Amino acid sequence: MELQPFAVPSPTYKNHDHHPGCLIGAVNLKSSNRTPVVQEFESVELSCIITDSQTSDPRIEWKKIQDDQTTYVFFDNRIQGDLAGRAELLGKTSLRIWNVTRTDSALYRCEVVARNDRKEIDEIVIELTVQVKPVPPVCRVPKAVPVGKTATLHCQESEGYPRPYYSWYRNDVPLPTDSRANPRFRNSSFLLNSETGTLVFNAVHKEDSGQYYCIASNDAGSARCEEQEMEVYDLNIGGIIGGILVVLAVLVLITVGICCAYRRGYFINNKQNGENYKSPGKSDGVNYIRTDEEGDFRHKSSFVI
Repeated sequence: MELQPFAVPSPTYKNHDHHPGCLIGAVNLKSSNRTPVVQEFESVELSCIITDSQTSDPRIEWKKIQDDQTTYVFFDNRIQGDLAGRAELLGKTSLRIWNVTRTDSALYRCEVVARNDRKEIDEIVIELTVQVKPVPPVCRVPKAVPVGKTATLHCQESEGYPRPYYSWYRNDVPLPTDSRANPRFRNSSFLLNSETGTLVFNAVHKEDSGQYYCIASNDAGSARCEEQEMEVYDLNIGGIIGGILVVLAVLVLITVGICCAYRRGYFINNKQNGENYKSPGKSDGVNYIRTDEEGDFRHKSSFVI
C-alpha cells in the first residue's frame, strides 16, 4: 500500500558533523556526503551508512521533505512514490536515484530502527540539490536608436537552477558591468546588471552600434540567444530645419496665390444674361407667359378655357 503525504513534527536531529559515529543505543549512522549536488538527468547516491548496530535486521526507511510535506521514499522494503522505478537501495541503507529531475531537490531523511525490545533509532538528513542547465534566454534589443538617447536591452531565462547570471556581448566582445571601468569602452556609457540581465545605455553613441547577444550561465552550463543588431543613427538637424522651411514657403505661396485669385475675381460667380431669366415685374396684376412664337401672352386671371 502506497502512503500519501503526511505532516510530521520537525524532529531534533543529532549533529553528526561534530560527533561522527555517535552511538545512540544499538544504531549509529553516518554519511559520506550530507549535501550532494548533481546535474539534472544524472544519477546520485544518498549516503546513509550503519557504523554500529546490535541487530542484524534493522528497519530502514527513507522520507522526502519538500514544501513542508513529508512523503515516504523507501518503506516496507520497497521504493515508494515518484521514485518507483528509478531508485534502489545500495547495501543496506544508502539510496541511489537515477535520472534525477529538478523536482528531486529536497531534504531526504534516512531512519534506521533496531528491531529489539528497546527499538533504538538513529536518523540522518541529506540535502540533495539538482542543478538545471539554462535554456536559450529571451533577448530584446532595440533595432534603431538616435544618438544621445537612452536604450535598454533585456535578457531573461527562467529554467536554469541555480538562477543564472547574465553577460552581454557586442560583436563577440564581452561587455563589462560598467563601461567606466574599462578604457576600451570610454566612448560608451552603460551599466550591466548580471542578475537581471538588463543592459542600460544612458546616452548611446555611434560606437554602440553592432550585433548584440546575451549568455545565461550557472554551474550546470550556459545558453545564449541569437544575435540582434542595434543601429545608432544621427539626427540630421539641418535637414529637419530645411524641410520645415520648405513647407512654410509652400504654404506662403499657396496663400498668396489664393489672395491674388480673389482680387482678380476668379472666385466671383458671374451669371450669364441668358441663365435664370426672369420677366420684369408688372404692376397691373396681370400674369405673363412667354412662348417662342408669341413673345409675351397676356391673360387675366378671369380667363377660362
